[in-house]
Amino acid sequence: MGYVKILDRLDYFTCMILALFAWAIFIQLAYYLLVYLRVAWHKKKQNAPEMNETPPVSVIICARNEEENLILNLTSVLEQDYPSFEVIVVNDCSEDDTEQVLAGLKQKYPHLRSTIIKKDGSFRNGKKFAATVGIKAAQHEWLLFTDADCRPESKQWIASMSRHFIDGKDIVLGYGGYLAQKGYLNKWIRYDTCFIALQYFAFAKMGKAYMGVGRNLAYRKSLFFAHNGFAAHAHILSGDDDLFVNQAATKRNVAVTYAREAHIRSIPKKTFKEWIWQKSRHITTSKYYRGSQTFWLTLEPFSRVLMWASAVSAFMLFCPFWQYILIALTVRMILFMSVIGVVAKRFNEPGILKHALFFDIAIPFVYLYVFLLNRVSSKHNKWK
Repeated sequence: MGYVKILDRLDYFTCMILALFAWAIFIQLAYYLLVYLRVAWHKKKQNAPEMNETPPVSVIICARNEEENLILNLTSVLEQDYPSFEVIVVNDCSEDDTEQVLAGLKQKYPHLRSTIIKKDGSFRNGKKFAATVGIKAAQHEWLLFTDADCRPESKQWIASMSRHFIDGKDIVLGYGGYLAQKGYLNKWIRYDTCFIALQYFAFAKMGKAYMGVGRNLAYRKSLFFAHNGFAAHAHILSGDDDLFVNQAATKRNVAVTYAREAHIRSIPKKTFKEWIWQKSRHITTSKYYRGSQTFWLTLEPFSRVLMWASAVSAFMLFCPFWQYILIALTVRMILFMSVIGVVAKRFNEPGILKHALFFDIAIPFVYLYVFLLNRVSSKHNKWK
């Protein structure tokens, strides 16, 4: 009865704050308990085929002016411990010494192949065109994609990804992270990458795959042509990875792998401005997702912001239910830290957990800034 009297004395604004907090905390707990825990609680399945049953693979790398990165990273791809694979590098209008680098490597690695796209002033080709050229040149059914600035974490990368090249699966999503380096920006970038992977892995496990990353993605060549390649979104420069997965994924044809041997690492941006522009290019494709996908992807960060904002407002108003708000926040934080801790370890992302709370609060506002930036600028429309 005491709380009933308290409720009678609460003003309309305070009641609204409490209602918003209750809704937001419910959404947050639902995401962590029903969605994100699918990744944190993942157990390895013993359904991998034997090595002598693994299919041949075509690794495709699109490169534009990537001479230095090819020198640094390509040998780690060429020297994979796998019985049958080819590596196709598409030299897309490079103006550096990419072709000479490839010619030198071909003398040592006969399974390295390359094709050249020459610059044509009357034709504006993007990465999708380069990827299509590489796919058409591929000799094998299974295609495995990465970038010139990426390096596999082990010689078992292809083997680990190929364990999911089984009947009924047409797409395999792998983790593409960034190298751990000094500095707070590096931790920020790696946390953001880790959390994005948590999202798209979790939705894929629910049968609702909506994206993959071109740094570490595999699918069948026949699937590509069955969907007319990138024709459905050829007018968009970006999206050679996520929009194709979004288009071709079904409830059952997508597999994910968490294995550390299947991880890819690339060099992160050095400045916040460079990272912002990278994010702006990536986010341009999200508006082409289906309405339901956009809703569910937006709901979680929106409820997160609302949760913190309403909680702070309630405390400032000396709400009489502050104990229950504090308990709910504590439960959510335990879930959050537990999931992020397990996922960061699984994705081999050291040093990000102790900063996770700040990132959890700040990143939605940065994404809002990037969204607004995209509305007023078109500078992100670049090749990659």
